[in-house]
Amino acid sequence: MIAPIFKACTASAEVLRIFGTNPTRVYPFGLVEQPPQRPYVVWQTIGGEPAQYLGDRPDVDGYSLQIDVYTDDPASLLPAARAIRDAIEGQAYVTRWGDQVKDPETKLYRYSFDVDWLVPR
Repeated sequence: MIAPIFKACTASAEVLRIFGTNPTRVYPFGLVEQPPQRPYVVWQTIGGEPAQYLGDRPDVDGYSLQIDVYTDDPASLLPAARAIRDAIEGQAYVTRWGDQVKDPETKLYRYSFDVDWLVPR
């Protein structure tokens, strides 16, 4: 009952090049190593629901995810975010382009975007 974002990201050679392989720095929100090597990505489910049918069980679950890319260098921020977008866009739909900021808590550069993902059961 989780969108397959990690599987989609690790199937991308560009994501593995940018975010590493041992570990691949794509983390569920709240499970980031301290301190993580940069760049890294955190994602979290911000909404969703199963498809609803009268008389039948759902055959698909819908998820809305927020994805945040963090890096030390503002020049590498968009290429890193683009790699994540390209890895998942064949399976999910971008629904929001977020802000590009220097995060006040981490002091890292952050790019945020949301996706909707339909996952067959």
